[in-house]
Amino acid sequence: MGIYRIGVATVNQTPLDWKNNLARLKEVLTQARKERVEILCLPELSVSAYGCEDLFLSQWLPEKATSFLPELIEETEGLFTSINIPLRFKGQLYNTAVVVHNKLILGVYAKQFMALDGVHYEPRWFNPWPIGEVDTIELFGQYYPIGDLTFDYKDWKIGFEICEDAWRGDVRPACRLYEKKVNLILNPSASHFAMGKTHERIALVQGSSKNFECTYVYANLLGNEAGRMIYDGEMMIAQHGKMILRNELLSFLPTQLLWADVNSAGNTPAQNIAPIDPKEIEFPKAGALGLYDYLRKSRSNGYALSISGGADSATCAVLVSEMVKRAVATLGKAAFLASINKSELIELSEKEIVAALFVTAYQGSNNSSDNTFNAAKSLAESLGATFYHWTIDKAVSNYTATIEEALGRKLGWETDDITLQNIQARSRSPIIWMLANIQNAVLLTTSNRSEGDVGYTTMDGDTSGSLAPISSVDKVFIRKWLKYAESELGYFGLAQINALAPTAELRPSDQNQTDEDDLMPYSIMLAIEQLAIRDHKSPIEVFEQLKTKNLEDEKLLKAHIIKFYQLWSRNQWKRERLAPAFHLDEFNVDPRTWCRFPILSASFIEEIEELKGA
Repeated sequence: MGIYRIGVATVNQTPLDWKNNLARLKEVLTQARKERVEILCLPELSVSAYGCEDLFLSQWLPEKATSFLPELIEETEGLFTSINIPLRFKGQLYNTAVVVHNKLILGVYAKQFMALDGVHYEPRWFNPWPIGEVDTIELFGQYYPIGDLTFDYKDWKIGFEICEDAWRGDVRPACRLYEKKVNLILNPSASHFAMGKTHERIALVQGSSKNFECTYVYANLLGNEAGRMIYDGEMMIAQHGKMILRNELLSFLPTQLLWADVNSAGNTPAQNIAPIDPKEIEFPKAGALGLYDYLRKSRSNGYALSISGGADSATCAVLVSEMVKRAVATLGKAAFLASINKSELIELSEKEIVAALFVTAYQGSNNSSDNTFNAAKSLAESLGATFYHWTIDKAVSNYTATIEEALGRKLGWETDDITLQNIQARSRSPIIWMLANIQNAVLLTTSNRSEGDVGYTTMDGDTSGSLAPISSVDKVFIRKWLKYAESELGYFGLAQINALAPTAELRPSDQNQTDEDDLMPYSIMLAIEQLAIRDHKSPIEVFEQLKTKNLEDEKLLKAHIIKFYQLWSRNQWKRERLAPAFHLDEFNVDPRTWCRFPILSASFIEEIEELKGA
């Protein structure tokens, strides 16, 4: 029994970016050799990237990924590792780890369980490898075992679980690996980020190492790989129930390698364990990393935002500022600017860089208040963002006069409330798009998850944009986080925004419009949403669970539950048209990822009647 240097690495990859994907893998392989790492765990599908979607269905993409094996294997002198690729075998596609030692292929482990929950649709592309089966595959004129394999390396008997494999309870591969006396399990993963999810992963890795009396190594992908999912690059090594190594998550670095000297006999001391960030810290780290990768991978000049003086646009603005701050701190100013093709900004200060990359505009109307204007202006200036302002009243008047002439009648708030609100939001869209186009910038939309639940948003108005960075996050969290950002992160420009009640400011000011008056208290909406959408409960089930919590009068609670389900079902068409969204929380309402619902339905008619009679 001896001491072995075991490494974990993460890479920030991109679909179809073969040259750079290979370069990053070669970088960590070279560094691992330099650090005298003997066993290295790399992330899942790190050659092709995980997010290739239906390109996996093609013949050519898996073939191309496989074609890069020889040049990567050349970088494995002295290393035991796996090159993780989509691999076609006998006409079927498998998610595999091609296991290599010292520039020689030893065999191919194929993933046994496909993820089909939440944001995952793996069975659309990949086939599960049958438990216990081993076959033979030809690669580059040589024959190797493929399937449910283990590998011997000195004091170690090594097995694999690829991501979802490990989450399958008592049928997971580790149960059978334990029976085979495996004492080292490597887990290449592509596990999407969600706030607080690291606690589950830590429990999995640490618990697995204890339950299966082994050393367990976990390596996750990193970054906003393909647009929606963000990977946090988590890396862990645990042994017999004790954590040995865990990194800080959500790095802006394109690659990371960590290692620990592990005693194959056990009793390895902890060597490098980063603290666990609370959600208040995870949120800006993930949002900022997502925006950074989206910016550089879309090859845009920056971001544009219609800043309203409200909580949602303020959150988006702060995340852009965090992007610049964290990128400069991690990469250095020169490397950050080079990565986004903006090296000409090298002489600028951090706030001046924000101004060059981020343009905002307050688009007022007769119904807007001085409070929101001043709040928006104060925040933009405190961040360094370029700030414009104008009014939309002339455009609104022209649209209104045109339809009034066509209809032969005047529009009024008593008869045309929604119409008159929506035309204001829609009148803001064309000109903010103009500004984004002029800047060649990505236009951000400010929808949050609570608005998505009930359709409290105007299509082709405040939903206009290319990217929705906060649409998977609820309004309760956003309002709480903004106060944290003001007091703990130093964003004192948020003070005026945090003092205001959320309002669309689309009705005349004497009506004192607020979001919660239009809808319901956001805390009640969140409680209903978690049961109705996250947990898939019926209206009566939601009521029975919430009434025991004494959140509000039972009659009012029923009314709010009914309103939620009615608004949810009639607004699916809006959710289908929302801009691509970052997945930041445990669930979201984006039908492209987490939550699918029919556009046309009976809108819970029978279920609501059942609730009314309860």
